[in-house]
Amino acid sequence: MFSFYKGKKVLVTGHTGFKGTWLCMMLKRAGAIVTGYSLNPPTTPNLFTICGLEKEINSVIGDIRDKEHLQKVFDETQPEIVFHLAAQPIVRESYKDPVYTYETNVMGTVYLLECVRNTKSVVSVLNVTTDKVYYNNEWEWGYRETDPLDGYDPYSNSKSCSELVTHSYKSSFFSDGRVKVSTARAGNVIGGGDFAKDRIIPDCVRAMEKKIPIIVRNPYSTRPYQHVLEPLFVYLLIAYKQYEDRKYEGYYNVGPDDSDCLTTGNIVTMFCDKWQENATWEDKYDGGPHEANFLKLDCSKLKHTFGWKCAWNVEEAIEKTVEWSKVYRNQGDIVGCMNQQMDEFYKKVTYKH
Repeated sequence: MFSFYKGKKVLVTGHTGFKGTWLCMMLKRAGAIVTGYSLNPPTTPNLFTICGLEKEINSVIGDIRDKEHLQKVFDETQPEIVFHLAAQPIVRESYKDPVYTYETNVMGTVYLLECVRNTKSVVSVLNVTTDKVYYNNEWEWGYRETDPLDGYDPYSNSKSCSELVTHSYKSSFFSDGRVKVSTARAGNVIGGGDFAKDRIIPDCVRAMEKKIPIIVRNPYSTRPYQHVLEPLFVYLLIAYKQYEDRKYEGYYNVGPDDSDCLTTGNIVTMFCDKWQENATWEDKYDGGPHEANFLKLDCSKLKHTFGWKCAWNVEEAIEKTVEWSKVYRNQGDIVGCMNQQMDEFYKKVTYKH
């Protein structure tokens, strides 16, 4: 698969974020010509700066809501493949600023697809959404791609809208097959270099830095957890496969096996076991805004279509996250650590070649 990307012109929106940085690192290693379009890194510190990625790719700082600037970047770079990751990604932030969340996640998708429509070089597009796009019945089985879309909170709902926008553009403007379009609905990801607020593993790492107990707001919510390399590999696989054959276009759930859908409390306990150093956590349920308590995905379609299987279970994913975090704490070779983890992952991941 990686030989396919050698020399390909690829545009990644949201490239300064956690997932965007890892994705650009993967593409760069594969020999792709990478352009990123994003706001400045969302946190301090941040993985994008730590990796020195600005020197390795064509990094453009811009707002996804700025259609004219985005079109200029498309015109200048003439990308063949587009990965759309730019988003306001935090549920709690969406309650604080719903208008910005909808502008970014809905109109940002509209503007991106308009640029795709106006750029003849584009062949393959992947819009990355979330497992929270589904109408949540709090049932115990995984949601399928055919289940109704209707996220509850502004973040989840805006991502549902982003899906619907993509479906409409696909039907209205790309039905001739010139541009192949898919969406990927991924669950929660963990991995080295995530410094975001209101995410459980970054909260754990920050508590370890301060040598204090980890505060857990809702230890009983169940979520699918996977290492960040799992969905990113799938994104690359979908974009590559549909580029070659439009029969692979579609809407795909990307998540771990059922055994890796754990409560937040179990995840934090596992983190403490891996970190050691007398790590502990405390249950501090705060009520907070509405978030789904039980949510997991049925990934049968992805597995059947691409022969894909997860490389790492959640315990291994936490182990790799702790490994990265301790290299960072000790001022070690971060890029070397990431490259090593990528190599280890590639040796284990399974898919149809």
